[in-house]
Amino acid sequence: MKKNTSKLIINICIALFFIICVIAPIVSMLCRITPSGFASMVSSPQFLPAVKNSISTALVATIISLILAILAAWCIRRTDIKLKSLFGMIFVIPMLIPSISHAFGLVALFGANGLLTNLLHLNGSIYGFWGIVTGSVLYSFPVAFLMFSSILEYEDGMTYKAADVLGIPARSRFIDITLPYLKKTIISAFFAVFTMIVTDYGVPLMVGGKTVTLSVLMYNKAVGMIDYDSGSVIGAFLLIPAIAAFIVDLLNPERSQSGFVSEQVEPKKSAVQKILSYIFCGIICLCVFAPIASFCIMVFETKYPIDPTPTFYHVQKTISRGADKYLLNSLLYSVATALLGTALAFVCSYMTARLKGKFSKGLHLISITSMAIPGIVLGLSYVIFFHGSPIYGTVLIVILVNSIHFFASPYLMMYNTLGKVNPNLEAVGQSLGIRRFFMIKDVIIPKVRGTLIEMFTYFFVNSMMTISAVSFLAPPAPKPVALMINQFEAQLLMESAAFVSIVILGVNILVKGVSNIFARNLH
Repeated sequence: MKKNTSKLIINICIALFFIICVIAPIVSMLCRITPSGFASMVSSPQFLPAVKNSISTALVATIISLILAILAAWCIRRTDIKLKSLFGMIFVIPMLIPSISHAFGLVALFGANGLLTNLLHLNGSIYGFWGIVTGSVLYSFPVAFLMFSSILEYEDGMTYKAADVLGIPARSRFIDITLPYLKKTIISAFFAVFTMIVTDYGVPLMVGGKTVTLSVLMYNKAVGMIDYDSGSVIGAFLLIPAIAAFIVDLLNPERSQSGFVSEQVEPKKSAVQKILSYIFCGIICLCVFAPIASFCIMVFETKYPIDPTPTFYHVQKTISRGADKYLLNSLLYSVATALLGTALAFVCSYMTARLKGKFSKGLHLISITSMAIPGIVLGLSYVIFFHGSPIYGTVLIVILVNSIHFFASPYLMMYNTLGKVNPNLEAVGQSLGIRRFFMIKDVIIPKVRGTLIEMFTYFFVNSMMTISAVSFLAPPAPKPVALMINQFEAQLLMESAAFVSIVILGVNILVKGVSNIFARNLH
């Protein structure tokens, strides 16, 4: 009876936490919307063009990202090329820098004084529709690649062997076997990527030019003009694709590892396919490294494109403007977010995965609701809800919003991992008189250490590079370093913005590398 009471109290406390930190802020934002304010915003001359621009750029970029991701995943999982692990690591590097850095990389390459603009004497402009599409593809491609790579890794090869024996041609095998198998992942990836792009304001803010999207309009209204009522109206519209993606994800849970794989699909040993795969992977790697190369060239040249003499002047200038302090702020936010987020996600996942009960499904649902809220919307809702509270404008609110913003994915990692741990461990411990706390500390946690490291890394990396929610909440709290990119670009200090992007990438690569080493040593 006492244990059931304790369990109930913990469930209620967790549910109240999410109600206060997720549901209540969103409700408070939606309550700011009045009929007159809604009508005024929707009838404004900027609104409909912004909706059109958001949908069109996101739709085109999503289709391109999915096509590239499927091809890249196919090269890694279905061809006989070498260096697959290296290619796979390179493909996900864009996930380690802010979306605004991708857009800045395009400016560095194709802007008026861009590297390729001068080298190839290009006359076009990167600003506008295709600039947004290109930057969004760079930003979203790795997410789609990981989804398709994972699902292809766990496809059963026996089906294809049977098709070979029956003499079914390759085209028919692809249409009748592969496409149906990928159908759910394609749908989930489409909604996930579309939502990422349509709610991101980093890329369109940097390279959008006159092509204004809903996210940029919301940013300008809420941050630039402190017009929270208009921002709330736009935020409500941005919730629509995010909620749609959330529902699709609920209806199509991860199934890549749920089935029994009797035999892996053998990569085809076709010379032509191998050559084409190397060419395609090489092009993707070039697209990944081109912005990074442009950052390095700009940072370490005296005056691009006039004076190519190597120098550390721009590094020193960026540090003198406070980049070192901003970096320490980001490290503080990221470590604190990773610690709080990992602990909270572990407790929630343990309550829902191991302690089944009438509250478990409801707690599970409320634990993944943050997945349906874009960062820019969450940031505005926190401004409205927590304004005037003791934590507003402090380090704590930034750590809290980051923990909530990135909570769902680490929670699901641990939820799935705990679901695979022997379900009878607690019962055995109870029969031996071992308290649940010691069972968790001495048995459960050692079994899931690898997932805990993944969760910590996920929180850290994303907190290090996010600009969406924190752009609303950082002042007057210490600002994270990622916000300096847009600040430097607005001041035409391109070299400083490039250096900040390199620093963020370097820190995240270091953390990912260390976490991978720890994870490998556990096995």
